[in-house]
Amino acid sequence: MLKRLFDIVFSFTGFIVLSPLLLVLGLWVILGSKGGMFYRQERIGRNGKVFRLFKFRSMYTNSDKKGLLTVGGRDPRITPAGYYLRRYKLDELPQLLNVLIGDMSLVGPRPEVKKYVDLYTPEQRKVLLVRPGITDYASLEYFEENDLLARSADPEKTYIEEIMPAKLRLNERYIMEAGLLTDLKIILRTLKRIVK
Repeated sequence: MLKRLFDIVFSFTGFIVLSPLLLVLGLWVILGSKGGMFYRQERIGRNGKVFRLFKFRSMYTNSDKKGLLTVGGRDPRITPAGYYLRRYKLDELPQLLNVLIGDMSLVGPRPEVKKYVDLYTPEQRKVLLVRPGITDYASLEYFEENDLLARSADPEKTYIEEIMPAKLRLNERYIMEAGLLTDLKIILRTLKRIVK
């Protein structure tokens, strides 16, 4: 209950404070390429519930039909504005709406698409017992995930066999350590990483 109150207060405050920036970024997305401001993708949330995750659109329309993984910072499907939005994680800011709605938390295991959740073992599915988040230990550890995949001969295989299991182990660590102090630590580390 305290965590949910923390999420509501900080996401609402963040949304109000950042609203001018959100407006500018939204206009940049719309004016930079054809399509809407937001990209909404189905993700698997707490207890396996499907929800739609908000992001600023960083790819050309219908690019997700060519694959779910983004490979490298210069993936040709990424728009010019999208490159910078992704580089500085600004495309994730609309997820403050998901936090306000209650689909997500500020901190928690990153929600995955169904295709990859279907590959989870029963042990790994325990990460679905908690509300997913905007950032977590795995987000910090794999901050440059796109570049890692770009160096792979088979990005899909690398993600499924190496990156995804490692991220899930970090998710399990978060669940074991979850608490407001842990959340604050992760939020501060995330902000520091983005600024750097």
